[in-house]
Amino acid sequence: MPHSWILERLGLRPYTEVWDYQKRLVAAKIAQRQSPDYLLLTEHPPVYTLGTGSSLEFVRFDPRQSSYELHRTERGGEVTYHCPGQLVGYPVLDLNHYQRDLHWYLRQLETVLLTALASQGLKAQRREGLTGVWLNGVKVGAIGIKVSRWVAYHGFSLNVCPDLEGFERIVPCGLQGYEVGALNQVLPDITLPEMEDAVINAFQSVFDTEWLNGAGAPG
Repeated sequence: MPHSWILERLGLRPYTEVWDYQKRLVAAKIAQRQSPDYLLLTEHPPVYTLGTGSSLEFVRFDPRQSSYELHRTERGGEVTYHCPGQLVGYPVLDLNHYQRDLHWYLRQLETVLLTALASQGLKAQRREGLTGVWLNGVKVGAIGIKVSRWVAYHGFSLNVCPDLEGFERIVPCGLQGYEVGALNQVLPDITLPEMEDAVINAFQSVFDTEWLNGAGAPG
């Protein structure tokens, strides 16, 4: 039986604004377990984020002497970078509706990205022992989550057509020796709106969603 979801296409929003919104949704879901789950899709202005236990050794600039926006969050994982042209997805869902298994959930998010890329003719892969999605040997999709009383938030990012220069200031996800890439290196004309639609369709298939609002229809 499909699960009830609300989809929100937020457009370009500051990181802290969407972060605060997620935390309000989490609190509301913990208080009312029967409320719908959410999928928030957005882009952010340039910003660096750290996981709760992230090491600053993977940051190649001095946060005390830099104007770059940097936030330490409660998600798992190491440092990452968000910017326009990167599609960011924040599912806020009660894992009691699915499986209370974080490994299962991470693999499901990878499946969403792999399915979305396959719909565009792109054969991406997982890497054994790592979380994320790779295309032609470079990492194009990253995942980092937080779970509070089995309500998950934070989520995934997909490099569609971003300026990759910002990644040079960090060791993305703390993975030395791994390159970061973007879909437009393979499909030069790809756009973020079409990948947003592809991710929505893939998410609906993988999580068996029933969208409760009209925004669920791609396009």
